[in-house]
Amino acid sequence: MSAEQGKKTLVLKGIGVSPGVVIGKVYRFDPLDVQLSFYKLEDLTLIPKEIARFKNALKESERELLKIQENLKKTKVTEPLYIIDVHILILQDKKFISRTIKYIRRLGVNAEWAVRMTLDYYKQIFEGVQDVYISGRISDVQYVSQRILRNLSGEKKEIVWEMGDGVIVVTHDLSPADTAQMKMDKVVGFATDSGGRTSHTAIIARSMELPAVAGLDNITRIARTGDEIIVDGTSGLVVVNPYPDMLRRYEEKRLLYSASKEEYLKYAKLPAVTKDDYKVQIGGNIEFVEEMPSAITHGVEYIGLYRTEFIYINREELPTEDDHFNNYSQIVTTKDLLWSTIRTFDLGGDKFPSNQKQAKELNPQLGLRAIRFCLKEVELFKTQLRAIWRVGALGKVKILFPMISGVEEIREAKKLLEEAKNELLAQGVRIASEMEIGAMIEVPTAAIIADKLAREVDFFSIGTNDLIQYSLAIDRANERLTYLYEPLHPAVLRLIKKVVDAAHDAKIRVAMCGEMAGDPLCSLILLGLELDELSMNHLAIPRVKKIIRESTLQESKLLLKKAMSFNTAAEVRACVQEYMLERFPGEFQREED
Repeated sequence: MSAEQGKKTLVLKGIGVSPGVVIGKVYRFDPLDVQLSFYKLEDLTLIPKEIARFKNALKESERELLKIQENLKKTKVTEPLYIIDVHILILQDKKFISRTIKYIRRLGVNAEWAVRMTLDYYKQIFEGVQDVYISGRISDVQYVSQRILRNLSGEKKEIVWEMGDGVIVVTHDLSPADTAQMKMDKVVGFATDSGGRTSHTAIIARSMELPAVAGLDNITRIARTGDEIIVDGTSGLVVVNPYPDMLRRYEEKRLLYSASKEEYLKYAKLPAVTKDDYKVQIGGNIEFVEEMPSAITHGVEYIGLYRTEFIYINREELPTEDDHFNNYSQIVTTKDLLWSTIRTFDLGGDKFPSNQKQAKELNPQLGLRAIRFCLKEVELFKTQLRAIWRVGALGKVKILFPMISGVEEIREAKKLLEEAKNELLAQGVRIASEMEIGAMIEVPTAAIIADKLAREVDFFSIGTNDLIQYSLAIDRANERLTYLYEPLHPAVLRLIKKVVDAAHDAKIRVAMCGEMAGDPLCSLILLGLELDELSMNHLAIPRVKKIIRESTLQESKLLLKKAMSFNTAAEVRACVQEYMLERFPGEFQREED
């Protein structure tokens, strides 16, 4: 699945109020989705009738809330009950009632208009209150007003949708009464404009163990019913219309989150050292600054891959050098990181800046993207390079160039990096004293000439996602071909071994930053290949560390030797699965089932 063609990817930052990752379709819910009329009463003798209409709406609203409360009592979700009590108290509040009636009498307006004026009055009062919790309670008055208005309009709207399972409710905020009218068995998450950790949506989401992000400000103006959406309640991020690569990464995060049990976290901060003292450094792949707290909790030692495309995609104007610098500095200055590896932008393919015209390409993944795009858009590229030099003065930074296919590209990239450095020095700007340069090995030609490339850089980072895709001639987004996408294919293992051997012969380090690095089933194979670093989705780190700490380099080399003796991918996988299931029954029982 992927975002519809032509829809722009947007990433919003809010407050994660209920943890977890979920992917689904938007359902836009607007509690005021009724056509209301506001008018002056031409005949003042109609005022008593209008007051009676208002009072009847109050009674009907109270009756509905009591019924909802009764229904909630029959379920396990009991936390929101007290909120409905508050709403009933507001309906009975003498000042709320008398102010609304006063507007009807003195101004000669209809009941709907009077209710809206009362709501505006309370909004003004609550906005002046400093206490966040108390000021946030204006939402209670809003909910009550909305219910009264619905009853005044005479409409009884049942909340329904025809999109199947996996609905993510997008709204300004929600009340328990609103959720009581929804088919909650189809709701998998929430994203709201307002609210925080104490908002009604947060309480409801946590009680139902559904991921939720609040305080997004304008999600209701951006998302449309039916849009694809990701809600990351752990990092407080929401992605509307994610591009395919991002969708795949978040699908992995979703699965890992459910597997990231508390018992693994005790391994998070421990070093990945085998029983025979072979150490592998474990890093994290991140896309957003907001992921850093969770990454640290899960035991990242360094950032092995910081994807920088988001800085371009989520805006109308191109980012400035300062925009880059301010973003990267939040990563680089994180306490206890050994270093941060910033990958230069991998734009093109299915990712383009908002103001760039996307050229029609028959095979975008094989087209003008990554380093090819950078070397064509030199000023765009150098803006980023200058920011990386500058942020290198704040902490240890490595730079990583993506999709290198030959020596010419890495030399041209290094030349531009040097130019950016000299421009900054000429301005007297404080920059890094040195910068380690890395090449991503994700194109088969780069793996084949790894010995030549190793003389040009300080380290390699193997991007297995694309390396497997390009080596096996498989579009990994094509669901009909997923059965052919095999990290343990003999050809893939041979390419990785060739890269590792070339790197070590040249006395440079070699890392892996593709999804294969975080696959526990592949852990001993990668250990046997003697990779120096493994960088992965941070949720996978504790489990991978546990396996490495309970293994030896010697046994992993024997497993690798046996695996590489087979002729087919199916034979290799069967061999590795059988060994890992027997060696780590507690870790792989789930996969066996």
